[in-house]
Amino acid sequence: MPAMIDKVHEIKTSELRLYQPNVEEVSNEEQPYKLCLLSHSLGGAAVLMYIVTRRIEEKPHRLSRLILLSPAGFHDDTSLCFSLLQYVFLLSKPIMPRFVPAFYIPTRFFRMLLNKLVRDLHNYPAVGGLVQTLMGNVIGGDSSDWVGAMGLPHYNMNDMPGISFNLCLHLVQIKRSGKFKMFDYGSVSANMEVYGSPEPLDLGEFYGLIDVPVDVVAGKKDKIIRPSNVRKHYRVMRESGVADVSYKEFEYAHLDFTFSHREELLAYVMSRLLLVEPAQTQTVKKKGMKLKKKMEAAKASHLYEV
Repeated sequence: MPAMIDKVHEIKTSELRLYQPNVEEVSNEEQPYKLCLLSHSLGGAAVLMYIVTRRIEEKPHRLSRLILLSPAGFHDDTSLCFSLLQYVFLLSKPIMPRFVPAFYIPTRFFRMLLNKLVRDLHNYPAVGGLVQTLMGNVIGGDSSDWVGAMGLPHYNMNDMPGISFNLCLHLVQIKRSGKFKMFDYGSVSANMEVYGSPEPLDLGEFYGLIDVPVDVVAGKKDKIIRPSNVRKHYRVMRESGVADVSYKEFEYAHLDFTFSHREELLAYVMSRLLLVEPAQTQTVKKKGMKLKKKMEAAKASHLYEV
């Protein structure tokens, strides 16, 4: 994420320089643009990791507002299936990463078979409904459109996203510890090399460093990241003194935040984004205040001379 945000900053400032030659002068006082981040699930956890670590390192995060839709990070309340899976990952940790570093569909042939299966599920609604029900029950009863998710364009014969074993292991570590922590590398020396401390960083303890408004959103029907887990983000932020944080719930399952595109969610997101004042307006106000101060100083000086 730091590389991605820095690239956005580089491109944005180069574009603004075409229209505002003095953009470098302005950026020394205030960022000449506003960047809001809308994230979902694991993306929400990644954004929180990013902003907290950047603040600890005393580096600019360049963000103006966070909107977190069912963010990962706290997983105290999970389904029985996920509770059992944590023991599978812990027992297989010494061996599995050597043979299965990530979970994905290998080879073009097997990905083609999966695509064919998904098309059949769409063409035969009864079969698709059965698979949808089975998948929903296996992961705790979540009613998201899992069959539709497998039919997305980025699931194709040539390429397909996968899930790292260490990512799953990280979620297990978070659940067992009850804290939103960075990845534990398994030894004091390894953690010291990465974090400078024997234990991985507890992000929840540093929520007080978050200096931008945060909107936390949960799904009442979400069985992957249940509302109680999302509310913990909100509660810890409030207790840590985050100045501007809000919480809201929708009648959504986990994937509904990305698939539904319902008007109520779009209206909510836009209403939060509109709260961010444009950088140009703030710059004009700032320049106006400076001009006003100069005029007052000049006036005072003139009166003194008289």
